[in-house]
Amino acid sequence: MTSPILLARDGFVATLTLNRPASLNALDPTMMDALVAHTAALAADTSLRCVVIQGAGRHFMAGGDIRNFAEQLELAPGERQQRFTRMIGRLHAAIEHLQRMPHPVLASVHGAVAGFGLSLLCACDLAIAAEGSYFTAAYRQLGLTPDGGLSYALPRLVGTRRAMEILLLGERFGVEDALRLGLVNRVVPEAELERATAAMAAAIASGPVLATRNGKRLLRESLSQTLAAQLDAEAASFGACAATGDFVEGVHAFLDKRTPQFGED
Repeated sequence: MTSPILLARDGFVATLTLNRPASLNALDPTMMDALVAHTAALAADTSLRCVVIQGAGRHFMAGGDIRNFAEQLELAPGERQQRFTRMIGRLHAAIEHLQRMPHPVLASVHGAVAGFGLSLLCACDLAIAAEGSYFTAAYRQLGLTPDGGLSYALPRLVGTRRAMEILLLGERFGVEDALRLGLVNRVVPEAELERATAAMAAAIASGPVLATRNGKRLLRESLSQTLAAQLDAEAASFGACAATGDFVEGVHAFLDKRTPQFGED
């Protein structure tokens, strides 16, 4: 049986590939379990410096597997409610793993980015998209509300009014709108997506280790912190980074007018 998610590693970079291309990488229970397991393992792997998430075939992810949803329609409403609540609750562990893992997560998307695919994109720290990619919340069309933290991440990325438009109208929009709204960081020709993704991941992985991890943590935690608490957190992180070999290398490289070679674990 083909694995619904493939894991590959190249040095300090791990790549998760959503691997149900015949189904547009739609999320079914088996893929859900694999996503939770893989993200938990990657979050615990402190030897990593970057994680890439991408989709096999022509699309990133077209959301949930509607055929699997249809199989639940014969259940009584109360039982259906309980089953879907449990299922989504289990899936949400993967989103928490992505946010809490110390290393940055880069989404590399093409084709359809819909439903949970959009949630997964928003859960990542950075995103690069191929020209021709298209995006939609898609929940409205099924009479559903978001999962995967979309209602949390989307207004923080694009603002409340734009988030309302994306969610409540459920319209499809293109990659240039996604770039303008801040959902993706860069747009590249589809033929260059793999190369551009590898270059960005390598740039992240070659950075100062503690500073990169703490930078992600500071930005993530700032959304729920007071200014005073955030200033204290910044001071503590600045001091911790100043105690590393990467700081020593960075200062020497600046004075020597050369590119720093970071590498402290």
